Amino acid sequence: MALSLSAGTLSAGALRTRRAAARSSRSWNELGDETLFFVEALSAIPYAIRRYRREIIRLIAEISLGSGALALIGGTVVIVGFLTLSSGGTIAIQGFSSLGNIGVQSLAGFFSAYVNVRIAVPVISGIGLSATLGAGSTAQLGAMRISEEIDALEAMAIRALPYVVSTRVVAGMVTIVPLYSLAVLAAFVGGRATTVWVFGQSPGLYDHYFSTFLIPSDVVWSYLQVIVMALLVMLIHTYYGYTATGGPAGVGRAVGNAVRTSLIAVVTVTMLVSLAVYGDTGNFNLAG
Repeated sequence: MALSLSAGTLSAGALRTRRAAARSSRSWNELGDETLFFVEALSAIPYAIRRYRREIIRLIAEISLGSGALALIGGTVVIVGFLTLSSGGTIAIQGFSSLGNIGVQSLAGFFSAYVNVRIAVPVISGIGLSATLGAGSTAQLGAMRISEEIDALEAMAIRALPYVVSTRVVAGMVTIVPLYSLAVLAAFVGGRATTVWVFGQSPGLYDHYFSTFLIPSDVVWSYLQVIVMALLVMLIHTYYGYTATGGPAGVGRAVGNAVRTSLIAVVTVTMLVSLAVYGDTGNFNLAG
């Protein structure tokens, strides 16, 4: 009896070990497939620029301004601008209140210049890109995959990956610089308007500390950070859409998985850039 129980326990333990090994193997295989997809999509960008310029222009307009009934309220420009405007105002409220507790609320301009550029605007923009530009690309490609439109492109001797993936990556990268410029300006306007109009601080006082502590190199690093974010968001979302399976429910799962993965990528990029650029000295000196 004891021997049979021992054998049963060993077999159950061996089964759990095999299942864990199988899950680990599948995870590594998926990571390899993603990496190969990213390399192929990036290497096909020159071909897509040469052959599918009209499609790239169409996607730029669709990504930035939206299409159809959502053109006025659903474009990436509107969503990201509203998010960063709100975040700039929220940071101004928290900063003014927190600094007021120690009697230095005059430094509200410094707080806006410091937090918005380094953390808030890049993260909020990355979230907005994932929720609008990225999720839309995943849904579109997933719908094309389950309706066999991608297979039809291949049957017509059209290289599907450059046409539906690389073009979207190029459109996203072209859109991100003016889009992020709008996001930064919206955050600055939201912070200034809240501090000056709501809390009644002198505009000259706010502008003095804001311009004094707004470091140009921080703005450059912020742009580089959000460009990397946008590239990862587009690659991740197009991968999940391009490989979607299981009908409409499968497209929904692909969108959810893509948004989850891209949000992790956005936060990871922010952390790595912060550690690399500001982790040692902080590139900041508050004195005098």
